[in-house]
Amino acid sequence: MDANWHPVTPQAEISEGFSLTSARPTWHDSLAKAVRDPLELISILQLPDELQAPARRAADTFPLLVPRSYIARMRPRDPNDPLLMQVLPLRDELSPTPGFVDDAVGDDASRRAPGLLQKYRGRALMISTGACAIHCRYCFRRHYPYGDEPRRLDEWEPAFAALEADDSIHEVLLSGGDPLMLTDTRLEIFIERLSKIPHLRRLRIHSRLPIVLPDRVTPTLIRLLTGTRLTPIMVAHANHPNEIVGDCQQALRDLVRAGVTTLNQSVLLRKINDSAEALAELSERLIDVGVIPYYLHQLDRVQRTAHFEVDESQGRVLIAELRTRLPGYAVPQYVREIAGEPHKTPI
Repeated sequence: MDANWHPVTPQAEISEGFSLTSARPTWHDSLAKAVRDPLELISILQLPDELQAPARRAADTFPLLVPRSYIARMRPRDPNDPLLMQVLPLRDELSPTPGFVDDAVGDDASRRAPGLLQKYRGRALMISTGACAIHCRYCFRRHYPYGDEPRRLDEWEPAFAALEADDSIHEVLLSGGDPLMLTDTRLEIFIERLSKIPHLRRLRIHSRLPIVLPDRVTPTLIRLLTGTRLTPIMVAHANHPNEIVGDCQQALRDLVRAGVTTLNQSVLLRKINDSAEALAELSERLIDVGVIPYYLHQLDRVQRTAHFEVDESQGRVLIAELRTRLPGYAVPQYVREIAGEPHKTPI
């Protein structure tokens, strides 16, 4: 094992995976071509010029990042496109909102060791990297101090030691950031290290990449997930049915058909998926590729995200409507995360 191993930054990931002789583009290539300038995104989609100034100002505090395959699913000339609204910096982000805070879910209080969080009995979460392939504007960790977390493998040893010392922990969640931003080599080291802890049974990966950068789901990745003694569980993150198309559908099918239990969690977002029609179609498309709708989260009240919030009373109405439209297995649990509570709170 390389004692100098550390989760990499997006640029390091790109340079490590890019091959001038590669016949086919890789997910690293796709990430390298992602749009990082809000003015470029506005130009690509032929959006009104008046969006430029506030987008640049909001991107100064939380940068824009969006893969081109995701942009290709957006409607040109439509500022209200439900995928665009998840990633375009807006004027609404510029002013703080009372009642919204930097750490709405109590991450800091749940820290057991560097990079290791535990909120719930029997499972723990590792902040495996701070990097993402897309910057969702409603992100509940947009203010997280990723720079304080381990980078080299030796810096992760206190976290591994804490897991080894607690045989009540049976499941480890890799989160971030996005754990699938790690290279296959580095992800394999992580998985092998965890698999040597005898009381661990399951490995859960929370990732947006199967949705926004589907070419990350490669045969090599699937072999990594299915080749460990740990039972693999993938929790993807799609919010709108327009995300579940084309290569995204295929990536999800590949995971499911390989035997990886695959779930989806969504966030209820104002003007994006706050209708029974959008949520029902999202569940239908997920079920059609074998993915189980898992959670519909009430928005975590993170500073600069208030414009996405939907009232809980409306959320309850939407879930009641979904029960009349869908089989029970296709209706996600509507929940809120409350800091300090021993489980997600059903709404």
